Amino acid sequence: MLDRFVRVPLLLCLGALVTTLIGCTNPTGLDSLSVTPATQSLTAGQTAQLTATGTYGNSNHLSTQNITSGVTWNSSSPSVATVSSSGMVTAVAAGTTNITANAQAYNGPVSSSATISVTASTSGGGGTTGGNPTVTSISVIPGTQSVAAPNQTAQFLAIGTLSSGATEDLTSQVAWNSSSAQIATVGANSGLATAVSQGTATITAIFNAGSGTVVTGTGTLTVSGGTREQYTAVTITPSAQAVSASAGKGQLIAIGTNGIGSQLDVTSSITWCSSAPTIATISSNGSTLCPGTSSGSTPSGTPGQVIGVSPGTVTITAELTNPDGTLVTSTASVTVSNTPAPEPLLSLQIIPSSITVGDLQDTGNFLAVGTFSTPPYVRDLTQSVTWLSSEPNYFPVDTNTGGNTGATAGIVTAYAAGGAVIIAEYTDPSTNSIQTATSTFNCPLTLPNPNGDPPTPGSCYQGVVGPLLATLTVYNEGLNITNWEVTAPSATGTPDVIHCGPGWPGAGGSVCTATYPVGTTVRLTAPATGAKFGGWSNITCTPIIPVNESGPNQCQITLTSGGSSVTDSSPNVTVGAIFN
Repeated sequence: MLDRFVRVPLLLCLGALVTTLIGCTNPTGLDSLSVTPATQSLTAGQTAQLTATGTYGNSNHLSTQNITSGVTWNSSSPSVATVSSSGMVTAVAAGTTNITANAQAYNGPVSSSATISVTASTSGGGGTTGGNPTVTSISVIPGTQSVAAPNQTAQFLAIGTLSSGATEDLTSQVAWNSSSAQIATVGANSGLATAVSQGTATITAIFNAGSGTVVTGTGTLTVSGGTREQYTAVTITPSAQAVSASAGKGQLIAIGTNGIGSQLDVTSSITWCSSAPTIATISSNGSTLCPGTSSGSTPSGTPGQVIGVSPGTVTITAELTNPDGTLVTSTASVTVSNTPAPEPLLSLQIIPSSITVGDLQDTGNFLAVGTFSTPPYVRDLTQSVTWLSSEPNYFPVDTNTGGNTGATAGIVTAYAAGGAVIIAEYTDPSTNSIQTATSTFNCPLTLPNPNGDPPTPGSCYQGVVGPLLATLTVYNEGLNITNWEVTAPSATGTPDVIHCGPGWPGAGGSVCTATYPVGTTVRLTAPATGAKFGGWSNITCTPIIPVNESGPNQCQITLTSGGSSVTDSSPNVTVGAIFN
């Protein structure tokens, strides 16, 4: 009997000893939890991570463990701040809310809370007022995207990192910019990019953080399919020129207009041809051979430069080859006189040779200086020459050919980011021959340095203000190709500047264009020619007379910069008339 009573307590003690040893190495259950940090101040749009820490064991053998992903998170006021299953808090609007972590413990449910105070987002999305965190960097997400074809879209986000370490969605607060509107455009405040043609464009988010600080981020959009944007027209400036037969020189500039209305200087990339090289030659970098010429027969030199050879008149043709092999052409007339080179003017020079301005609507003043063979040898011809700009819609230049002392001339104004070729033309009073000189004017889009420094002077980083002129294009979208007609006056009232269609008594083309100042309201008319007129295909062309098939029908359209049918960077409108 004694042995039995001794053995039982011994077994109980051994069992207790085993239990005690297990309890030393493994928690017996969750006792409590705590959330850190206990208080947090955020600005609307910011995020913060909360941590839940659990305490295990008993009073003699305690241990802690990160159980953030194992608890249930709740916000007492989701309209102020929300919380994810991983404890990530997102501030929504001004106010105070309690974020609570709940878990099932060894002896029942346990919880812990943190207090989140949210203030409204300051102007500029977390600027510098009131001691709020400042934006130190921006990431464009995703960094690279690609679409298969034109008209497809891709969404970019601008995520700002603040000095507090929190992040904030700034997509709607940054200024978005595309490096090439011919490849892709991007919504100015949305970050939604739209493919235009094949190629790769850099998408930039520009954020004004206040106190002169600008922060940027970039991404890229690649359009893999489709073709590059086709050119629809090319124009030559000036359209007529006179040079001397004794190696007199003149300069022509070619401006190409593509399908989305962008205008580019294509002088150096197209083929220039002279109808009679024995009268005047023209330098070219184009790959297409001109009629009647052989390889190497085109003179080298500055593309578009005309050199007089003998008296006569020639037609200069500019040929612009599209990616699909189609040609767009334009012509200019050059008259070569049988006189010596203009005397006593020996040379013409523009000073300075280049001007770069600091911002949109800044101006720069060029001077034209002539060197003569007789005293005074150097003369200021700024007021005597004719000034021309290769981009008159974006970089117009003041000109005065009357010779009035003190009159403004040679002054260029920047209405867009980019550059233009500025031309000075001097007409010899006795021979009427012309000498030219060229220079460049730039307002570059220079982004801040990667370390976040603001742009240096000389940057048009604010974006495009917009051109001064708009181009209206009219065409027939209907089935009738025999007697339809559309007309419209100029901005100053000259009738029938636009005259499209075979119903026009003259040489009406199938597509007509005319240039108007931005803001002009143009009235289009479909006269009664026997054609069955069915209306206008563009809903922005407001009908003036109810559509019928027996008389003239009209509509009007306002070429407003930034309007529903016009964008700041390309205020060009195409309207289709429907004839059946």
